[in-house]
Amino acid sequence: MGLVELGRYDRNAAYIVVGRLESEGIPAVAFDGGMSIGDGSALLIPVRVMVHEDDLATARAILPDN
Repeated sequence: MGLVELGRYDRNAAYIVVGRLESEGIPAVAFDGGMSIGDGSALLIPVRVMVHEDDLATARAILPDN
């Protein structure tokens, strides 16, 4: 069981999505969040939200815009 990408979001939205999924019992992680801060391009580099592949369908049902 590996991680798969649920979607790409701006930095703030990515952490909101992670929190929403975790509140439903789905472990999630935001990748690349620190990259956008390091060079000052917070609005340019999307943050990937990753979930376990077995949780992908449930995560998409919770977040119907994905």
